[in-house]
Amino acid sequence: MTDDIAAASPASASPSPAGGYAGDPAVRAEWDDRYADRQQVWSGRPNGALMAEAAGLAPGRVLDVGCGEGADAVWLARRGWDVTALEVSGVALERAAGHARDAGLAVHWVHAELTAAALPPASFDLVSAQYPALLRTPDAAAERALLAAVAPGGVLLVVHHAGMDTQQAHDSGFDPADYVSPSTVVDALDDDWEVEVDEQRPRVAPDGGAGAHHTHDLVLRVRRLR
Repeated sequence: MTDDIAAASPASASPSPAGGYAGDPAVRAEWDDRYADRQQVWSGRPNGALMAEAAGLAPGRVLDVGCGEGADAVWLARRGWDVTALEVSGVALERAAGHARDAGLAVHWVHAELTAAALPPASFDLVSAQYPALLRTPDAAAERALLAAVAPGGVLLVVHHAGMDTQQAHDSGFDPADYVSPSTVVDALDDDWEVEVDEQRPRVAPDGGAGAHHTHDLVLRVRRLR
């Protein structure tokens, strides 16, 4: 794998996590452990909010942030998008690349944390972050990285589970307030952005897979004006 998307591996070649990861090794190890614990974590079907919001967009360049096992990336590639898929877990990327290869689709794979990836600025017509696990920082680094990737005229789509912002910290130490949400992205917007969708809606939840118990989504869709 490489953190340079210009040299990223196509679907015809499996990503090689060793030596090519850009980011905190502890974050990679945590997510590798989560994926290695099961043969399949997610449902294998694309996210409903992405399908609904991307349906009216002309295919162009798309960045899939936290691509997991690749269902969204494959769905987008099938519809003519030039897909760059970013993920911290090498285990997940191996699975995602296999799904794309089986479908005969080319995807650019990036093994990196969002804030450490060498992504070309202002280059993507769509940046999709579906239920992202992006840590908040005082300088809003993750939010700024999401916004910086969007090309003028392009769209940033951030979808999260409703109610997470009011959920109490778990005994395990997980606190939803530590992570990027649609509301923190809105806080980072300036006059270069137009909010097109900012709402809570019933979730079109696939059967099975982690997170299937959530019933409502928070959907934020913003467009970069210049």
